Amino acid sequence: MQLYYGEPDAPDKIGWCMSNSRVFSNSRPVLIVFAGLPATGKTSIARELCARIGAVFLRIDTIEQAIRSSPGVSQAINEEGYRVAFAVAGDNLRLGRIVISDSVNPVQESRDAWMEVGRLTNSFFIEVEVVCSDAESHRQRVETREASIPGLILPTWEEVVAREYLPWSRDHIVIDTAHKTVPDSVDELHAAIMSLALRS
Repeated sequence: MQLYYGEPDAPDKIGWCMSNSRVFSNSRPVLIVFAGLPATGKTSIARELCARIGAVFLRIDTIEQAIRSSPGVSQAINEEGYRVAFAVAGDNLRLGRIVISDSVNPVQESRDAWMEVGRLTNSFFIEVEVVCSDAESHRQRVETREASIPGLILPTWEEVVAREYLPWSRDHIVIDTAHKTVPDSVDELHAAIMSLALRS
């Protein structure tokens, strides 16, 4: 997958805003929760989607690294980053905003906790799992990517494949990024979100 960024063309951005305003005309806040193993492309897709629809972007890696870098913090980070993200997401959703969270979100407990944030804020709740079905391509991404957060140590391929990541227990959107560009993946996701919203 080609990992590149940039503002979409103005007509495309206008089209996105118009289509989303029609779908979410009931003024409910929207919580879009990303999940997936490292280097599947979820951060790139989440960022691009945020740029297109003007959403609030919450990245767990950023929050956790800020906690690690704080003076006096010596213990390992467990659920603290997620708890901060839940609280910040809730504040923004209560203002009626669209919030996009970006994290591995590997277990049922974290997925259910995000759903509870959506329930408590009466938000339109969407779960998106990002995968890369081509193992060779996935490994290449893991081994060649560079950290975009100062101080963050990226996992090795061996750590990625050994990481706990449980199967999903409910329906959700799945985006396979193998052999796709970021804009193509975002277009596919947008179509899936629109279809889901129109059925709700």
